[in-house]
Amino acid sequence: FPDSLRHRTLPAMPLTLDRRLLIQGSLLGLGALALPGLAQAMTAQGFTHGVASGEPSGNSVLLWTRYVGSGETNLRCEVAADEAFSKVVSGGEVIASPEHDNCAKLVVTGLAPNRWYHYRFIAPDGSISDVGRTRTLPTGHVARFGIGLFSCSNMPFGFFNAYAHAAKRDDLDLVIHVGDYLYEYAPNGSYPAKAMAGREVQPDHEILTLADYRLRYASYRLDPDLQALHRRFPMLAQWDDHELANDAWMNGAENHQSETEGPWSARRAIAERVYREWMPVSDTPYNSFQIGSLATIFRPETRITGRVEQLDFARALAGKDDIARAMIEFRDGAWQDPARTVMGAAQEQWLNREIAQSVKSGTRWQVLAQQIVMGSLKSPTEMADITPNGADPKVRQALTGIAAASKVGLPFNMDSWDGYPAARERLLRAAREAEANLVVLSGDSHNAWGQNLSLDGAPVGVEYAGHSVTSPGFESYLPSVAPQNLARALQGANPGLSLCDASRRGYVSLDLTQDSVRGAWHFMSTIAARTTTGTTQEERVVNWGTHAFAAV
Repeated sequence: FPDSLRHRTLPAMPLTLDRRLLIQGSLLGLGALALPGLAQAMTAQGFTHGVASGEPSGNSVLLWTRYVGSGETNLRCEVAADEAFSKVVSGGEVIASPEHDNCAKLVVTGLAPNRWYHYRFIAPDGSISDVGRTRTLPTGHVARFGIGLFSCSNMPFGFFNAYAHAAKRDDLDLVIHVGDYLYEYAPNGSYPAKAMAGREVQPDHEILTLADYRLRYASYRLDPDLQALHRRFPMLAQWDDHELANDAWMNGAENHQSETEGPWSARRAIAERVYREWMPVSDTPYNSFQIGSLATIFRPETRITGRVEQLDFARALAGKDDIARAMIEFRDGAWQDPARTVMGAAQEQWLNREIAQSVKSGTRWQVLAQQIVMGSLKSPTEMADITPNGADPKVRQALTGIAAASKVGLPFNMDSWDGYPAARERLLRAAREAEANLVVLSGDSHNAWGQNLSLDGAPVGVEYAGHSVTSPGFESYLPSVAPQNLARALQGANPGLSLCDASRRGYVSLDLTQDSVRGAWHFMSTIAARTTTGTTQEERVVNWGTHAFAAV
């Protein structure tokens, strides 16, 4: 389900109250000084949130840390081939400034391809940050590459065991986070109704101001498992909607009310600014990364760069006497409008051109790492019949509506690529015309999907759609329905659906070779306690040139 159907506590830290910092904090957003926990987050001194790296190339990588001093602080960065830093091979200087919430980022260059490196930051007083591990991308012929895929990490729902499990692995070279790295909601009240003990976040209300967004990142980034993941691997990250507000699009969001929360443009600008402060990312909204001869990883932006507003069943059918006829008119009209874009014309042209160039250069795999589910997903027509009698009336109403939509060929989630079928067809057609070996990576839905993507009845690629780190899926809306029965019904309604899990949390890992991509969905035994024991997995493999999952 999309979220619209709808913790770790800040640890004790030695604090030095600094009036200048408190004054600066008061300028970060309306009412900043009244925010619970602000004194802790704004006055902790030194290196406060570990280290991170991202966006590697064959000879460079972006490095991140956060250091709080009495004002602007010049940090020295060192990069070495060994953890003892016996020989520093690269580095530089960077300023941690209160203007950017004391976050510091720099790109280090002059590195060798396909190498692991260690890095650290050093403050003027001699204090040293955590030591991070990162790596450059390989060039030339590449036999193998490992990727971890993550999405949808709502801290108040549970522990980040997926991050902890991946952080212990030695077969990953890069991690990709396709969005909902954090959530904008109040930790108690709606999503979830009450935060799990020990997983509360700050501030204690929905984030809206500059200070709010910064404090929410500060809360999340204190989680030890998230810090461990960042410390161990470089990351490619892209926001989805909750880094801004639920069901965001170019000019608004479902969870933004301009009449009481101010202009969307202001909130969007704040959210983008803080994301770039706190994440190991550049300011480039979309780009690509080359894994030598093996793969090109494309990182488009499918949420706000060019996305038009999501369609709404209720709005389309309001006031209509003949619902069945109105649904058909909706299906044949607004839903298929070619002007409805996910990425916008300029980005579509960029991606189509880059996919074709990747194939032409001899690269084996074209990997599209983006935010939302691409494969078509329709509801079983019997969905309303399996709704438990005691279900939330809003859930029952939604299920009845999507079951009726399915009967006329409409999908159930208009916030995914399913809500923009013409844009999806253009992308898949461009991939087929380029003769790409397309592997799509996605998140957002909270459930696990392995899909064969097709166009005009012919296979064009596969999709590894990851389940969430903690955010709830179908199991929270249909608690009395056996997950295996729901999965069976969904697969029966969607012939391209090779794998479906509607009840467990976790992440996906992928093993890319010249001949195949093997993806595994890792399922955590629980998120109610901090543990990785009992983790299980299911796999799907696509062989080069087949454009579909191998039979299981």
